[in-house]
Amino acid sequence: MSPIPSETSGRFPWKRSLLTGAVIGTLFGVLFRLVAGSHFYSSYSGSMLMTVAFLVLGPFYIGFVTLQVAEEVGNRSVAVWIFAPWVPVLLSALISACLLLEGAICIVFALPITLLFSSFGGVLAGLISRSDRRLSNSTLSCLALVPLLLAPAESLLPSPVLIRTVSSQIRIHAPVPTIWRNIERVPTISPAELRTSWAQRIGFPRPVEATLSYEGVGGIRHATFERGLTFIETVTAWEPEHRLAFGIKADTAHIPPTTLDEHVTIGGRYFDILDGEYRVEPLANGDVLLHLTSHQRLSTDFNGYAGFWSDAVMQNLQTSILEVIRHRCEHA
Repeated sequence: MSPIPSETSGRFPWKRSLLTGAVIGTLFGVLFRLVAGSHFYSSYSGSMLMTVAFLVLGPFYIGFVTLQVAEEVGNRSVAVWIFAPWVPVLLSALISACLLLEGAICIVFALPITLLFSSFGGVLAGLISRSDRRLSNSTLSCLALVPLLLAPAESLLPSPVLIRTVSSQIRIHAPVPTIWRNIERVPTISPAELRTSWAQRIGFPRPVEATLSYEGVGGIRHATFERGLTFIETVTAWEPEHRLAFGIKADTAHIPPTTLDEHVTIGGRYFDILDGEYRVEPLANGDVLLHLTSHQRLSTDFNGYAGFWSDAVMQNLQTSILEVIRHRCEHA
């Protein structure tokens, strides 16, 4: 019996098998995305896109099947096990974006975890191949059904609710009354005042202004963002020149569907901003430390991972607003 060729003993078969594995992995990824987002499944079980089965098991299978096919003509290196599965995952994301199935926000959020678990799948397939055991095509086909069946079942289960707190602060060299005037109301922010942040680059709208109906508890602030995103903020604490707190409710009835991806819509099933608070802290040297704190609700099957991203986005947003306030106060 002739020995199994290595990576260097036949470059064309090696490239062809790896390419074939990547194509099969990509086709599965796109098919899984189409099925998971189909109205047929969502009408029975809700969205499958926000399940562990979709974000973890799907990429795991992509990596597994890619390396199973790639190992048919020889053993690959560990580096190939780890990184080859990234190709079909990235191609699936690109095709989904081109077909307008996903926006940049969801793709950026999902890629770290999908790439990681695709590598796990590739490594497992490589280890199985090194043990001289290989799964049949029928077995591989049956394994493909696992994420497809578990995702709708998982989406029927209630998701845990997690409340997260994000706190930001900035030092301002300006009088307290000036700072207070700039937080109770925020006049229109020009594009020149706001640095373009990474959150805006991936699709989050930039803040525009915040109005106030009247001063005191019960006053209504309307905080508006680009592309029709508006928050109705009801003042719950009014301590002039010291503390301003407000409950937050997204005006979901008037948010255009193109403003944010369905799965990151504020006030939706998976994410909401509950409240916010400004606190003015005078310092001994005459400067002021301005604090901005908010609370968010997460309701996903992977709140720990989602919380990492929601914290990062809220921290980015709050820091941007505080920088505008500082610039205005110090140049008043």
